[in-house]
Amino acid sequence: MNAPKEFVRIVERKRYSVATSKLLAHDSYWDGHNFERGCRNTFLYFTPRLNYFTVTLTQWEGEQDSLDPCSIDEAIELYEGSLKEHEVSFEEAFPGVEIMDA
Repeated sequence: MNAPKEFVRIVERKRYSVATSKLLAHDSYWDGHNFERGCRNTFLYFTPRLNYFTVTLTQWEGEQDSLDPCSIDEAIELYEGSLKEHEVSFEEAFPGVEIMDA
């Protein structure tokens, strides 16, 4: 399951487009029956200009699918937290962000 390629939203004069962005991580995985987690899935992307955004797809009645910009800190929190399915490495998802040994 992936977000639709035609999903586009303009926010603060910036165009966020699934078709031109890279999928970094998501919470969609096959559990033997379906891909949906609680009838909602979130996908994290970055644009060619390194702006981050999420797409949330929902099956709940009365809710709409959404595309929302997020900060790099919010993106890292999602990548390290609830979005367990990683499509790229941390270094590729967050170029220039330093990782320190614990």
